[in-house]
Amino acid sequence: MSGSANGGTRTVRAGRRTIEVHRPDKVLFPDRELTKAGLVAHYHDLAPYIVPELRGRPLMLERHPDGLAGPRFMQKNTPESYPDWIRRAELEKQGGTVIHAVCDDTATLLYLADQACLTFHRWQARADRPDNPDRLVFDLDPAGDDFEQVRSAARLLGELLGEIELPGALMTTGSRGLHVIVPLDRRAGFDEVREFAGEVAAALAARDPGHLTTEVRTQARGGRLYLDIQRNAYAQTSVAPYSVRAKDGAPVATPISWDQLDDPGLHARRWSVGTVLDQARTDPWSDMPARGRGLGPARRRLRSLR
Repeated sequence: MSGSANGGTRTVRAGRRTIEVHRPDKVLFPDRELTKAGLVAHYHDLAPYIVPELRGRPLMLERHPDGLAGPRFMQKNTPESYPDWIRRAELEKQGGTVIHAVCDDTATLLYLADQACLTFHRWQARADRPDNPDRLVFDLDPAGDDFEQVRSAARLLGELLGEIELPGALMTTGSRGLHVIVPLDRRAGFDEVREFAGEVAAALAARDPGHLTTEVRTQARGGRLYLDIQRNAYAQTSVAPYSVRAKDGAPVATPISWDQLDDPGLHARRWSVGTVLDQARTDPWSDMPARGRGLGPARRRLRSLR
């Protein structure tokens, strides 16, 4: 991290702005002795890759001011103390509104990292059309820490998406599983998107009912991988690409190519702070279409497979 020491703070440049990093030597990940300065450096280095994935989206911030050993804060509302140059999005919730932070630039990203935001959780919609998602997310959630179960489910889902002519992008979660992300054209609302995701998940589970399930109740899954579509609802979030996870080793949620799914060394925590930059530079989502897809043709193809 570039910058200068100044008492208990350091500064780092982000475009036209200078961001103060407070308590830069505060250790956030004791097992790696990773400090807040190290966290800020990670987001500074990954800014060209993460900011486009956050831009325009309401965020939920997972903050750990005292590191992994301290309390966790899941922050939706933006404090008045945040600088006025940080964009806000006031969105409806049951019984009122929430004013979310929106990260449109590197300065905002580093400011939030200084607030000990380890993980950025993003909406599936953008703030200008909050009722119309431009992302559909399948969360492949294994019963234990068995990545081979995840790898197999991802292959099957990729095949099904190919049959209904929808593109999908893969991302390790930095935890146990994978996300498969489908870009949408923002014509459908959340209810329609979630209903469609449920139809896809049900069709996939029917192809391998001994290993896959859509059962929400953990005790009813019987060791099978859960095809989780719950993030496809209004105000729900999912972990953003290149976000650090609040786990030992500082693993990072990382986009991968479909070819990398066959790498025997792949697992959900394959990349971490300090190792992920080279992966980001390969542009693993380069083959994803620039424009999202509509659900109508895909739904008709899906129903014709039954």
